[in-house]
Amino acid sequence: MRSNWLKQSMIGVSLLGLAACSSSGDEDTYIARDVEVLYNLAHDNLDRERYRFSAALFDEVERQHPYSVWARRAQLMAAYSAYMSNQYDDSVLAAQRFLQLHPGNASAPYAYYLIALCHYEQISDIGRDQAKTEEAESALIEVIRRFPESEYAQDAQLKLNLTHDHLAGKDMEVGRFYQNRQEYLAATLRFRRVVDRFQTTSHTPEALHRLVESYLALGMVDEARSTAAVLGENFGDTKWYRYSYSLIIDGRTAPEAQGGSFLSALWPF
Repeated sequence: MRSNWLKQSMIGVSLLGLAACSSSGDEDTYIARDVEVLYNLAHDNLDRERYRFSAALFDEVERQHPYSVWARRAQLMAAYSAYMSNQYDDSVLAAQRFLQLHPGNASAPYAYYLIALCHYEQISDIGRDQAKTEEAESALIEVIRRFPESEYAQDAQLKLNLTHDHLAGKDMEVGRFYQNRQEYLAATLRFRRVVDRFQTTSHTPEALHRLVESYLALGMVDEARSTAAVLGENFGDTKWYRYSYSLIIDGRTAPEAQGGSFLSALWPF
């Protein structure tokens, strides 16, 4: 998910025009140093992809020289280094601290974007809890809302679309589970959520069809027909509409009409 563009953005934030200071050994100790020397030592380790150590050194810049302009730069660089070392919680905390101390800084859009990326990188498969996915959704929306014209908004929108598709997939999984257990009311709530909240995702046609199935199973024929009409109007060329059309035409209003559950009877794979 990471790109060279992200790294280049961070390079711009950190002002790479500063001359790097090479370390004298395999590891560098936290001794008192001139701020420029310490900052460039941290950046040298970042360039060498020693991300955990560079994050610690950037933290040391702020600790040793808390009131310098270098400290402000080091805060965001520490957040970036932690992100690159997969220390997402540390990265979020560092970026949030930067925003608390410097809310109007020119690098604030990047800090918000970095927070969103940390949550996005932790999205798990749909079989697991989706708390991180929801955090990613909120953080990505925040980037787009605050900085719609920024260089980060377009990428945030792309990731938000993928996040919504993921959340919709989770709702579909849960809805199918309830449907297979013939808990049709609970199933409709999940499928309805997909249609209402994630209607631009790839899951919408199936969600509408599953609503038709569930409404028929509940004896809500008018609702089933209305939903099938919406499905036909928007996704008339899909297999899901063909399945729903067959159900409506045949007048099947209960799972028993197919000798089994709707889900097993209509799922051809």
